[in-house]
Amino acid sequence: MVLFLTAVVFGAIGIALGTGGGELVALGGSVYYLIAGLAFVATAILLFRRKPLALWLYGVFVLGTLAWAVWEVGFDWWQLGPRGGIVVLAGLWLLTPWVRRPLGYTSLEGFRYGASPWPVAIPVVIAIGVAGYSMATDPHDLAGSLPTEAASTVAPSYGGQVPDGDWHQYGRTPYGQRYSPLTQITTENVAKLDVAWTYQTGDVKRPEDVNETTYQVTPLKVGNSLYLCTPHNWAIALDAATGKEKWKYDANAGMNADRQHQTCRGVTYYADPAIAPGQACAERVFLPTSDARLIALDAANGTVCESFADKGVLHLETGMKYNPAGYYYSTSPPVIADGKIIVGGAVNDNYSTQEQSGVIRAFDVNTGALVWNWDSGNPTQTAPLPEGETYTTNSPNSWSVFSVDEQLGLIYVPLGNQVPDQIGIGRSDNVEKYSSSIVALDMRTGQDRWVRQTVHHDLWDMDVPAQPVLLDITGKDGTPVPALVGPTKQGDIYVLDRRTGEPIIPVKEIPAPSGAVDGDFTSPTQPISDLTYSPPPLTEKNMWGVSLFDQMLCRIDFHKLKYEGRYTPPSLEGSLIYPGNFGTFNWGSVAVDPERQVMFGMPTYLAFTSRLVPRDQVPPKGDDEKGSEQGLNRNDGAPYGVYMGPFLSPIGIPCQAPPWGYVTGADLRTGEIAYKHKNGTVRDMTPLPLPFKVGVPGIGGPMITRGGVAFLGAAVDDYLRAYDLTTGRELWRARLPAGGQATPMTYALDGGKQYVVMVAGGHGSVGTKPGDYVIAYTLPNE
Repeated sequence: MVLFLTAVVFGAIGIALGTGGGELVALGGSVYYLIAGLAFVATAILLFRRKPLALWLYGVFVLGTLAWAVWEVGFDWWQLGPRGGIVVLAGLWLLTPWVRRPLGYTSLEGFRYGASPWPVAIPVVIAIGVAGYSMATDPHDLAGSLPTEAASTVAPSYGGQVPDGDWHQYGRTPYGQRYSPLTQITTENVAKLDVAWTYQTGDVKRPEDVNETTYQVTPLKVGNSLYLCTPHNWAIALDAATGKEKWKYDANAGMNADRQHQTCRGVTYYADPAIAPGQACAERVFLPTSDARLIALDAANGTVCESFADKGVLHLETGMKYNPAGYYYSTSPPVIADGKIIVGGAVNDNYSTQEQSGVIRAFDVNTGALVWNWDSGNPTQTAPLPEGETYTTNSPNSWSVFSVDEQLGLIYVPLGNQVPDQIGIGRSDNVEKYSSSIVALDMRTGQDRWVRQTVHHDLWDMDVPAQPVLLDITGKDGTPVPALVGPTKQGDIYVLDRRTGEPIIPVKEIPAPSGAVDGDFTSPTQPISDLTYSPPPLTEKNMWGVSLFDQMLCRIDFHKLKYEGRYTPPSLEGSLIYPGNFGTFNWGSVAVDPERQVMFGMPTYLAFTSRLVPRDQVPPKGDDEKGSEQGLNRNDGAPYGVYMGPFLSPIGIPCQAPPWGYVTGADLRTGEIAYKHKNGTVRDMTPLPLPFKVGVPGIGGPMITRGGVAFLGAAVDDYLRAYDLTTGRELWRARLPAGGQATPMTYALDGGKQYVVMVAGGHGSVGTKPGDYVIAYTLPNE
């Protein structure tokens, strides 16, 4: 009976592999799965017939599978496992006495002997040996070290006048370096970090929330207070020493199912030099909200500063021709420079051709009066918009964080694409110039001084997502060059002279695929930086799964999709977009050490699919439909909708092989990548808490200290980690009670005690555990 059931199972496996393998061969793919199907079926027939030849046949098949797998992927365990797992397990089953005994013979003396195990045992042992060897190797690892010495004898510029123990802006200073000069926590003692205090905001994900309800906030530290915001736009002040709440303000932004994002990345702090310390609203916290308001609060007690704008509230929907609720809001903190508060805004991706403008506006920080506006659809008219006129509909927007160089008088804006993202039909010359670029604006007038486009005629939602990072880089002649580091979704790191936008590390144009839908076009070339984390093109052998079956199905899907490498245009049959619009880098940006002139980052690699849908085939909107960037994007008013999402197998895991996430360090003077290590485990991606270090996706940002330590949460396995900045080696990790998709920060109290703070509240799109935690870590008292 056991032999019969074994034959049935082998036959079923063979039929499944043979059927899928035949389809794969017809698509021009690997013949292995068809051969594997035939081998399983042939083995099943021999088992039915009780022929010991079944073991010989299967042993040869095991060796053939091993040879094919190593030929395809080398000694990469996470690629070999799916190719050989079922094959080896089935081989082990064939070695059991329940299978071998019926295949054996009866001696003249009447004893029953099982068939010889060696035809299968030897190949299986060889396969297991290869597996063991591959587990001990990491073909994806790049080991190396960053320079440890200061790159210049000149003291580094951090930007702004921020005390060493404070963190006044999203990236600590206007330069956005995410670097602290504190040195109490070092590579030698970071492993001793422990929880100092924990605070829970009380703002938790609600049943009626949109999918992407996320905690992405980096708290500010000014004096003895921390300031932060929550996804539903509460502003909170905490005591920096104890974590106890000082005050809380609820903006009552309400709920709206059309919002794509329910988040707040941070608040903005301002000290008014014209008001005596201790007076009402002498220090302010500005809170952006998801219903398109900007609210000025007294930093001392959280009350509204009614002298600002309309009784303390600036209404950002002013000047919009179209103003559908839930389509426009500010998710990132504005910046303050030259007496102005400069605000961008997020416009929902792919909802409609009649959405709000992506205008950047500067308001008087004290009164809220409009000083200038820069609309990428009408870039020369920067004087305040006259009464009755409106900004350009759907012009490229900036939903991320700006950086400022007050000495140069420039604001650096990471600009997104025009909605609809995947359809470039009818874009204006201005949109073609400014879309998906870094733009330097004059802080006095709003006029653009230079623009550096990172994608031409963007059809892939390759917004510049990250706050540009400012530092001075020592030139070949020893003089400091004011530089800007701009990470992009496609993996390029642009290192530019921030005075002019010209490259410090070379940028070149390379050929790009063609083949856009009728009425659209593609750029014949696209830019790429010499410092790039852009991955090599995918091939069929990069397809993955937990078994031969889902891996085979991913291979079939790969061949059905249109794919010609990076910048394959969207299509009616469906295109593979790699890197996907999740981004190699996203809003978390990178961190830089301005003294050593090096960077630390977290490149992530996930392929997405993009399939255009003719307007007459777009189904009506459902009553309970919620805003999302995945699934059907309706693009109302455009000739096409678009189905978008990660390239997943039928069981919901990425079709491309891991690693999906790394930590990396690069020398910004030379453009050389020093190291690149897998980051994160599958502990929180699987039903069982497996600690396998695969290299998992993440979204969030890093932070560096002068003690030589880099801190990063972001990965989907709910840890905060510390790394040696020089080598990228993990030094410490702490389990978080929820997803850590935020950027950590650090500060010190007056006595010099250093803290590291991480917000853990989860991220809807990547599926991490929701929560509402603010956690501070410090070294034990000695």
